[in-house]
Amino acid sequence: MTPAEWIAWLTPRLLLLFGFGFLVANIKLGASLLAYRRRMRSALLVWPGDKPKYYGFSLALGVILGLLLMVEAFVLYRSPRSLFGEAMMFLYYGYTFPLSTRIRRGFYGDGIWSDSGFMKWSEISAVSWKEQPTVTLVLLSHVQSIARRLEVPGHLYGQARRLLRDRIRTHDIHIGGAGLDLGARDERDTI
Repeated sequence: MTPAEWIAWLTPRLLLLFGFGFLVANIKLGASLLAYRRRMRSALLVWPGDKPKYYGFSLALGVILGLLLMVEAFVLYRSPRSLFGEAMMFLYYGYTFPLSTRIRRGFYGDGIWSDSGFMKWSEISAVSWKEQPTVTLVLLSHVQSIARRLEVPGHLYGQARRLLRDRIRTHDIHIGGAGLDLGARDERDTI
């Protein structure tokens, strides 16, 4: 098999593989967007998140993929099967990723939407504040071994602390302690 034949054989299979990967990413982001729309009615304290570092590049990639799809579909008359991978990438960079940046970060009725995803109140086992260089809330989960970050605007810092204390008081959050817990510690003191 010559290198040109090998590339001609490999390229459509790689694009199909990329298509399935981007299909999964689109489904996950789509589910996050639907969950956000449902939760928006229960927003307690929210703010817009920062745009990702390469946001403009991602949008440009979406435009380029859209133009490429139009040329392949209407000029080169490629089959829909051969366009699947590029169509999924276009959908991701042109629609689902830009829409996901509009998800407002902060506190909702059933949990916290952090910079990397949503965490329910009942999953939170520890909180910590990092105040340099920006105010950041760090959340630890007892369900999964993950930590999530949430950058809090400085003018909302006091409201965020009060909201967390209220959630601990109503037992929505149960802070797990290290060592021997004799019941003498007030969980609200950890905020």
